[in-house]
Parts: sequence; structure tokens; C-alpha cells
Amino acid sequence: MMKSSIKKQSVSLVILVVGLILLNLLGNYVYKRFDLTQDKRFTLSEEAKEIIDPINSPVIVDVFLKGNFPPEFQRLQSETEQLLDEFSAYNSNIKFEFINPTEKGNEEFQSQFEKFGLTPAQVSVTENGKQSTELVYPWALAHHDGKSVKIGLLKNQLGATSEERVNSSLQNLQYAFADSFKKLASQKSKKIAVLKGNGEYDDRYIADFFSTLKDYYFIAPFTLDSVASYSEKTLKDLEGFDLIVAAQPTEAFSDSEKYVLDQYIMNGGKSLWLLDATQMRTDSISGITYALGTDLNLNDFFFKYGIRINPNLVKDVYSAPIVLANGDERESQYNRYPWFFSPLSSSANNHPIVSNIEAVKFDYASAIDTLPNNIKKTVLLSTSPISKIVGLPFPIDFDVEIPKNLQVVNEGPNPNEYNAGEIPLAVLLEGNFTSAFKNRVKPLKLTGELKGIDDGKPSKMVVISDGDIIKNQMQGNRPLELGFDKMTNQFYGNKEFLLNTVNYLLDDSGLINIRTRQIAVPFLDPQKTLEQRSKWQALNLLLPLGLLALFGIAFTFYRKRKYTR
Repeated sequence: MMKSSIKKQSVSLVILVVGLILLNLLGNYVYKRFDLTQDKRFTLSEEAKEIIDPINSPVIVDVFLKGNFPPEFQRLQSETEQLLDEFSAYNSNIKFEFINPTEKGNEEFQSQFEKFGLTPAQVSVTENGKQSTELVYPWALAHHDGKSVKIGLLKNQLGATSEERVNSSLQNLQYAFADSFKKLASQKSKKIAVLKGNGEYDDRYIADFFSTLKDYYFIAPFTLDSVASYSEKTLKDLEGFDLIVAAQPTEAFSDSEKYVLDQYIMNGGKSLWLLDATQMRTDSISGITYALGTDLNLNDFFFKYGIRINPNLVKDVYSAPIVLANGDERESQYNRYPWFFSPLSSSANNHPIVSNIEAVKFDYASAIDTLPNNIKKTVLLSTSPISKIVGLPFPIDFDVEIPKNLQVVNEGPNPNEYNAGEIPLAVLLEGNFTSAFKNRVKPLKLTGELKGIDDGKPSKMVVISDGDIIKNQMQGNRPLELGFDKMTNQFYGNKEFLLNTVNYLLDDSGLINIRTRQIAVPFLDPQKTLEQRSKWQALNLLLPLGLLALFGIAFTFYRKRKYTR
């Protein structure tokens, strides 16, 4: 009887061992990961898979999010690790390592931080009732074939708490890594022309944006000076580009230049227009700056396409502050004041271009009207409902516009004046455009392949009533990152918005689709956590011990009944 029992146990053990071996062998050929989260946050999107599919050599990712963090940053760390694990599981060439840059022996990373501009974030850590400040480096560096790109893991948000910033950052994680892998591994194919010759911004003021675009697309300047003499060659050269960008032109376009641009659009060319309908002039006697209208000879051009940029200014209560000096020389103090001419537009629109981006900062923007025609129009950005429109000419007097009296500041603006509602500032147009020169005498004669057409192919354009949103500030001779205001140390969403716009216009929607994924990240209520801390600590400590004790008693009782006979 005893021998039979031992034999049965041995057979069972052998079957178990053989089954485990077969299961492991099968696992080498059949592989499956399960994402049990409700929003599938760890499941790579099809767009992300398409980006990393071509990678056939190692990509090394150094993540510096390691150390003594508050709970919300620990969540960011753990979810970053799980997401990278998913990338690595899909493509084994992606390898990653978490590094604590503040540990001894990691001093060599400091030079990389300075080279790539990886600035630390200060966070408050509460431990045993004591609060301290820790430096966190929410960054990663990805390296591939001699190229390196930085990856920001923490999004900047105006007025957001640490938990809100981390929550927004978790939404952005898959996009941040997919974007970096695209920069490292993808081959550029599409071309962007930056229009020159009509008083557009100097290169140094648009350097940051276009240096970022160079990671994805070919960038080249393009002038229309030769239109009068070589119109067909100019149009043919222009049609070699997939997108044209007009960054704050200040000189009027001739009819010949306008016709070439019109025919480029008729043939399916995409365009991004950043235009000011106003210009600032300072009176030499009074010293007051006046906003005056300006004519770029494009009114009929855009009117035919279905929009109108009005020669006026918008004022918005929801706006960025201005920093001014008070006092004389060394005794000067810099103070912030509300500046209603700098609207902050944070659209509730769920369009991929504006979804999940920070507020975009405008300066001296004008109202855009949308006109009825067959073109689909989407308002991407607008003012807040508490706004107003002022006509031109309009004096910009700081002593009048900025309330220096504290009581006036607290009272706020007159609500009866700021009742214009949401005023469009950026509009997307999509469809088959009709030529602005249809049924008109053409300024140029195009023949052969480039014969002028009046009814266009499907195309897209975005028109923004302020050229300043593409302008980066300067620190000496060095351009700062677009969207950063050095006077207030605030980051705005200008760069994200324009990058999304270019991606959308060029039908490069993969990264935009990744960005717009929504995930739900629950956080603990800090008040409840503090109140119930002792209860949950005791429960976590005593419950496992109690269950273990009950199991021991039950098992002992079972053995006694079985063998005591």
C-alpha cells in the first residue's frame, strides 16, 4: 500500500515536471502579453508599432527617473518602466535602463544634462511628518546609431498641481517615446518651404521651431522674387514642396506672387499662414504706441477660400501677464500685471491638433471670421468667452491698460465690455478650394503642364491671426525654446500646437493619434490617506499574519484528524 502511494506521487511529479518543460518550450514559440487595464494604457497603438517596426539595431534608452520620490512620481516611474517593457517586448532592439543621476559614481551624466538642457524639477517629499525638497530629473535619453534625443517625461502645465502634471504626463508617455524613436529611426521624405522675401521673420526668431521640424522633414527657404520673370519655373519649384509656411510677412504680396501661391493650393499644396492684420507704430512726440491696420494684399485671397482676418485687436481676460519694471535704475522692481492683449487660448475642441496641449499664447491677435462656402472649417483656437474686440487705430498706453491700483486689479474688468464671446484666432480649412482668380484676369499666363486651374484638388490650410506664436525669444544670441517666456519663466503650448498642425497638414497623423489617447489615472485622496493611514497600515500588517495563522491552525487540525486514528 505504501509502495503504491509513493509510485503514484512519483508519477504525478514526473508529469508535472514534463508539463512545465513543455510549457516553457511552447512559450518560446507562442508569446502573448495581457493588458488588464481598463483603458489599455500599456497596449501599444498601431501607430507606435509602425514606428518601431523598422528598427533593426539597438536603441538604448537611459531613464533618469529613479530616486526618492513622492507617490505621484513613483507612479510615473513605474508606468514609464511598464511602457518601455512593452516597447522592448514588441521589438527586442529597444533596451532601457533606469539610472539615479544623484547617486555617487553617476557624475558623468551631469555633462549630458548640460549638453541636452535636461533641467531638474523640484518636488516636495513628506516622510515621517518631515517635509524636504528633492531634485527629480524627469528625462530620458535615447541613443541610436550615433544619434541621441532627449525625452521629456513631465509635461509643464500652468497652475497645475504635481498630481495633475503627472496625470497629464502619463497621457503623454507613449507619444513621448514613439516621437523619439521616430526621430532616431525614420527616414525623412516630405519637404517644407519657408517663404522669404515679403518681410517674414528673421531666421533667429523661428530657429527653435524649424530646428525641431528638421528631425522629421526637409526644410528649405523659398522666395517668390523670380515670379515676374520665371513664373512657371517658380511654380514648378514650389510644387516640389509638400507644405509652405508664411511666418509673419510684413510686406504686401504682388498679384503675381499671390497667383503662384493660389495655383500651388489648387494643385493640392498644403499651407500654414501666420499673419498679423495690425502693425505697431510709436508716436515720436507722445511716446504712445498705436496699433494700425496693415494690408498684405491677401484679403481677397482668403475671402475666396472662406475666411477673413479683420483689422482689429482682441482683448481677453484670460491672458498671459506682462512684466514691467517700476522704480529707477538699481531700485527697479519687476512686477507682473495682467495684459489682455496676450490671450491664452486653451481650446475645448477635441480635434487632434489641439487635444491635450497646454494653453497657446498670442500677442496682439485679430479676430477671424468664417464665411459660408463649400470648404470645411474648424476653429482650432479662440479666445475665452470673456473677451472684447477693439477697432483700429488703437493706442496701446501702458498707464491706461495696466491697472496699477490694487483695488482696481481686484475689481477686474467691466463684464459689460468683455462680452464678445469666443473669438476665432486659428482656423483649419479642408476641401476642394476654388481659385481666388476664378472669373478674373490672371496676372500671369501659365501654359503646358502648369496650365492654371480654377477648381482645386483636395487640400488643407491653417490660418492663424498672429505671427508671434511662432516667434521664440532670445537669450543674447541664443534662441530659447518656443513657448518659453523668460520674463515669467512660464511654458506655453505654442510649440506643441504648431508641431501638431504641421503633422496634420502633412497627413502625418500617427503621432497625433498617439497623443490624443486618453487614459484614466486614479490618484489617492491625500486628506483620506492622512486620516486613514494608521488603519490601513495595521490592516496590511495584521491581515496577512492572521490569514497565515488561520491556515496553520486549519492545516494542523486537518493533519490530526487524518493521521490520529
